[in-house]
Amino acid sequence: MDIRIHHSFLPHDDGEAALRFYRDVLGFEVRNDVAYDDMRWLTVGPPGQPETSVVLYPPGADPGVTDAERDVIRQMMAKGTFATLVLATPDVDEAFTRISAAGAEVVQEPTDQPYGVRDCAFRDPAGNHIRINRRD
Repeated sequence: MDIRIHHSFLPHDDGEAALRFYRDVLGFEVRNDVAYDDMRWLTVGPPGQPETSVVLYPPGADPGVTDAERDVIRQMMAKGTFATLVLATPDVDEAFTRISAAGAEVVQEPTDQPYGVRDCAFRDPAGNHIRINRRD
C-alpha cells in the first residue's frame, strides 16, 4: 500500500502574518491563496515537495462549529495547544538561528531530547506549535 501525506491543516487568524512566516521565514512556496467572504485559505509547502502541503485555514469556517467552539479554538490557538506541525531539517541549530532572528516566538531552543531527537520549537503567528527535528 502506498499512502502519503498530501495536505495537513493548521488554523490561522491573519493571512498576511501567516504568509510572512511560512513563505518568508520558513521558505515555503505559496501554492494557493483563496478568499471567500471575509475568510482566506492559504496552501503552502516546502520547495521540491509538491505532493506535501499545509493548508492554513480560518478556524471558524466550518458551518458545523458553534460560536462557543470557535471561542475555545481561539483560546487554544492563543495558548499554542490547538495544532502542531513537525518539520525536519539536517541542521536544527542553523534553522533555529534563522527563524529566531526573523522574530518568531521561541518555545524551545535546540535540545538533545532523551528519546534521541535533537529539536527546537516555535509558535507561528496564530499560536500553532511548530517543532523542528534534526533529520540525518
